[in-house]
Amino acid sequence: MVKRVIYPPMWLVFGILAIFALNEFYPGVRFTSLASQLLGGVILVVGLALLVVAGGLFKRAGTDLIPFRNVSALVTGGVYRFTRNPMYLGMAAILLGVAVTVGATTSLLIPPLFMVIIEWRYIRPEETLLQGLFPEEFPSYCQRVRRWL
Repeated sequence: MVKRVIYPPMWLVFGILAIFALNEFYPGVRFTSLASQLLGGVILVVGLALLVVAGGLFKRAGTDLIPFRNVSALVTGGVYRFTRNPMYLGMAAILLGVAVTVGATTSLLIPPLFMVIIEWRYIRPEETLLQGLFPEEFPSYCQRVRRWL
């Protein structure tokens, strides 16, 4: 039997699709303006940059980007000094940027929903795994650095 897993980037895609669906079919109050589009664009670019930089640090450390696979290092430098989950935070920022750019208030529900899903499906189980793999280093890291921000 093949275990089918929905990886975090797919949740990002689902979130973007949900934002556009809400924008089209149930937008709520709209707040579209040039300023909101620029702000949304900046948030989106910051999210993309965070995702790329954090992914690069994983690659450089020789550990896998796919959750729960080939965990060979605890990455604590670079952006990981400020958040334990910069890739997930980057994805949430991308969703927030898209939601702000489209300007539908209902779409603003998607980024926090994404964060809840990611925290329960990935972050908490990953933390349990890392605690087992790095029993001294990981708890110390958790005391210094927050899960999200």
